[in-house]
Amino acid sequence: MEMQTNLDEPSILAEARAKARLDDFGDESFREPLRVLLAALDREANLVDFGRAAQRGRIVDLLVNRLRAEEQFRRHPEILDEAIGAPIVIVGLPRTGTTLLHRTLAQDPRLFSARWFECRYPAPFPEGALGADDPRIPQAKAEVQAMLDGSPALAAIHPMDAMAADEEILLLEHSFLSTVPESGANVPSYGAWLDAHDQTPAYRYLRKLLQLLQWQKKQAGQQAERWVLKTPHHLGLADVVLEVFPGALIVQTHRDPLDSIPSLASMITALWVLVAEKVDPKEVARQWSGKMAAALRRCLEVRDRHPDRFVDVWFLDAVQDPVGQARRIYEVAGLAFTPDVEQRMRAFMATNPREGRPPHQYTLEEFGLTAEGIARDFAGYRARFILNR
Repeated sequence: MEMQTNLDEPSILAEARAKARLDDFGDESFREPLRVLLAALDREANLVDFGRAAQRGRIVDLLVNRLRAEEQFRRHPEILDEAIGAPIVIVGLPRTGTTLLHRTLAQDPRLFSARWFECRYPAPFPEGALGADDPRIPQAKAEVQAMLDGSPALAAIHPMDAMAADEEILLLEHSFLSTVPESGANVPSYGAWLDAHDQTPAYRYLRKLLQLLQWQKKQAGQQAERWVLKTPHHLGLADVVLEVFPGALIVQTHRDPLDSIPSLASMITALWVLVAEKVDPKEVARQWSGKMAAALRRCLEVRDRHPDRFVDVWFLDAVQDPVGQARRIYEVAGLAFTPDVEQRMRAFMATNPREGRPPHQYTLEEFGLTAEGIARDFAGYRARFILNR
């Protein structure tokens, strides 16, 4: 009988140390959430054999990345002198145009952004070059292709590109304090633990990893003034974002949850089926609709305390005129919207049309959702931002 892939902490830590040939993981605050996650994956996620191996492999990779990052900090202490200026931080419910807006702003060479391969592998590979010959790039491209091959529906939902600006939630994942595990498998006990614990350590570690990436980008010749960041995960943690990144400007995207929540449920379902034996779309929707409703409530509370730190963009405006929305954001951020920047953004739009993607199809009913239920759960948000539009 074939042995099941084990998900125990000691052997995973030992494998990471052996793979990296290093032993310093840095700040140990990741250990407790890692244990909670491993228990949830083992007991709740209903993983197929491939899924167990994939989850273990991903966790080992994250720990190897931590070991390599700490080695960089040890060898190059000047990395931690890198100043992370006031970032532009795009947040919003998933499926609200955040990716399009993020990648549009990322065309500006004055803004740093984290590309998918950098989020997946923030530390350089040993003896690896930076720039075009970076060995992380072919590795990341192969992984993206494998994900698209495993779940073709992903191509219609989120434009996957190893070289494009992507979500720094993949950097937060290195602290084991993020919603990435919940997007990839059914781990409700981990989600409940996460909701009950302070996530400031994750954001402090995110800041360190951004310093590491910024240092590498400068080594490769890029000069920029500030970062453009993006992930819906920040929605419920806007207060932590503002604490760890003083001066941050939060760009909140808006779309009716009646449209975005079933779309999100479809995306998460497409990810769960990569690793699990049986996936219940209704359970996906129940978990994520509740998670997003709670995140929005927290965000509205932070907005009330810091109204001057937010700028609003509506989904249809972002889709129909992302360059015009970028101009609005720049005005609030105090950044000059130069002809060169506008030209770069328009060139990007010309080569990345949304209509080139296959249609993303779903219904409320397949996820056990109702218009009445979503309207009830998101009533405060819809009254404030949606119904008067």
